[in-house]
Amino acid sequence: MDANWLKSMRFGVALRALRELIDNPEDTPRVFEIVRALGRPALKRSLRRFRTTEVGRRVLRDRVDLIDTLRDRESLAAMPAGTLGRTYYDFIYGESLSADGLVAASMEQGVQAYNFKDPDLKRFGERMRDQHDLWHTVTQYGRDPFGELCLLAFSYAQTKNRGIGLIVVVGAFRAVRHLGPRALKAVWHAYWAGRHASWLPAEDWARNLSLPVDEVRRQLAIKPPTEYREVLATAQAAAA
Repeated sequence: MDANWLKSMRFGVALRALRELIDNPEDTPRVFEIVRALGRPALKRSLRRFRTTEVGRRVLRDRVDLIDTLRDRESLAAMPAGTLGRTYYDFIYGESLSADGLVAASMEQGVQAYNFKDPDLKRFGERMRDQHDLWHTVTQYGRDPFGELCLLAFSYAQTKNRGIGLIVVVGAFRAVRHLGPRALKAVWHAYWAGRHASWLPAEDWARNLSLPVDEVRRQLAIKPPTEYREVLATAQAAAA
């Protein structure tokens, strides 16, 4: 079977999923479908980098699963106000979400998005999935559709995942139609923020949860999302 044909077929899967995502921006399983179709090379590159870090070596050696920490609601709720852990808890459970929500979204008809034969690649892919709402928390991009788009732009800068990049490009032009030209600037700022921040995939999130969230943001070189907030405020004022 021709390898180029296989690549085209996977790109076709991504385009179909992208059309469905455009029709329903909150269809999170389609995001994972696009990432699964186009993002494996980027995931492998990131895994190689992850293996060179102290956190990465420990996670892969000890088979650490981040989701186990994020599922511990009692420990998160008991953390002092202002810590990353408590801020994450308030963000997630304040919107009636759970750490397992993305796990469910990453499965399509029982097929896991990160069902790789390589156990390290599987663990790393799942760790990237489970970090998503932590990235929301430290970047301060909301769960509104535009906030999700900005976080994906930030994520693309961090991972160079072609699937995420495709979503960002299409989503940015759609955002301009709905929110005006400043939306494109906000998306660009989110990408720029991701380029200049520390490499989040290798962060020791279990340790960071106990630290003040503002301190974590400073350590990670993440600045407040001013452009995103201004675009969102303008849109909300216009709708009022």
